[in-house]
Amino acid sequence: MYKTNNFFKNKKILVIGGTGTIGSSLVRTLLNQDIDVIRVLSRDEHKQYNMMQELKGIKNIRFLLGDVRDYDRINRAMEDIDVVFHTAALKHVPACEYNPFEAVKTNVIGTQNVIEAAIKNNVERVILTSSDKTISPTNTYGATKLLAERLISAADYYKGKHKTIFAAVRFGNVMGSRGSVIPLFKKQILKKKEITVTDPTMSRFMMTVAQATNLTLEACKRAKGGEVFVLKMPVIRLKDLVEVVIEEMSKRYKINPAEIKITETGLRPGEKMYEELMTFEESKYAIEFDDMFAVPPLFNHKTYDYGEGRRAPMKTYSSHDIEPMSKEELRNLIIQEKLLD
Repeated sequence: MYKTNNFFKNKKILVIGGTGTIGSSLVRTLLNQDIDVIRVLSRDEHKQYNMMQELKGIKNIRFLLGDVRDYDRINRAMEDIDVVFHTAALKHVPACEYNPFEAVKTNVIGTQNVIEAAIKNNVERVILTSSDKTISPTNTYGATKLLAERLISAADYYKGKHKTIFAAVRFGNVMGSRGSVIPLFKKQILKKKEITVTDPTMSRFMMTVAQATNLTLEACKRAKGGEVFVLKMPVIRLKDLVEVVIEEMSKRYKINPAEIKITETGLRPGEKMYEELMTFEESKYAIEFDDMFAVPPLFNHKTYDYGEGRRAPMKTYSSHDIEPMSKEELRNLIIQEKLLD
């Protein structure tokens, strides 16, 4: 369990997008932190119902239906709240490409709704969850999340005398999350004995749900205003991931691995061969911790004393330039996280 040294003790917390992969993990972790109350806001009534059944009997949790696009609903949900985690987003790259303004409504306008409601309600802290796709974006999703990050940084500058601290966390692909490739590969193998792969030479930053959750909570503790916190994440090659999933699924379900076909489909619209965590410009001002980086707001080059940390090396942090995990390390991680169970 993540330790926060009583940072969240007696706090009233709102998790927007609280039934999603990261949102629900935050909720479950925070329920063990002696909080006053946690409000779970999402637009998915089915997932809310399932979560309500799972957490039945817990008295300090409230479930609110609503959409981040609806300012009035967000404003009401934020009444008397201390900390907000904003995890709601449209994340599917092709869907955002074909419905770009829908992505803008949720990821950009929705974030501005959160900012304005937080300032109005004098919330203590707002943490936005973001993506490594914000760096040199080649797709609508990445562009909208980049705008969301900039809105959060700017909010900390123009909030005036209001006390709210705004910050963002940036991480890569979350292993086992809804829409991630591992559950898709498993389904394809069981149904058709086939895996569809965009390009096996592709590389990605990968992290577990627990790592993403811990980063978000730690960033909330450390935030001083306007920063983007970036987790240090391992890199995987898609080719290695495919091979490990085929080998492990073959063992578990007694399938001949030679029968599993691999079909290359090519890059999808807006997709990149590799991802970046931080630009060279950001690295010039970033503070490095053992587990993450803190990028201060770049438009005013604010500097903060965190009581720890050091200046980060100046370079572009790309999955193309970092030694990937070995196949065995990747295999152990997948087994440890029970991603094929």
